[in-house]
Amino acid sequence: MGLNKTQLVAAVAEETGLTKADASRALQSVMGAVTKELAAGGAVTLIGFGTFSVYNRAERMGKNPRSGASIKIPAKRVPKFKAGKALTEAVGTKKPAAKKKAKK
Repeated sequence: MGLNKTQLVAAVAEETGLTKADASRALQSVMGAVTKELAAGGAVTLIGFGTFSVYNRAERMGKNPRSGASIKIPAKRVPKFKAGKALTEAVGTKKPAAKKKAKK
């Protein structure tokens, strides 16, 4: 269960009183600004929510799952998110209950 973009736009529209079209444009603007800053190598910090940043993943060796042959995985930049204190506390530290396996 989760929230997709359409549902997020509807929630923002309901919370703010904006139309869904205006909420969609606002959300698109926020995502665009975050993307542009990360592409430039920067970071975006939203106090209490978290920080979006860029992580430089080093080159490493991996295995082809089909053949088992070793392959070189090139270095690359990947986006990273670190949750802020308020978000972490809101989510809580309790682990979800383990799913019970069905007996056959």
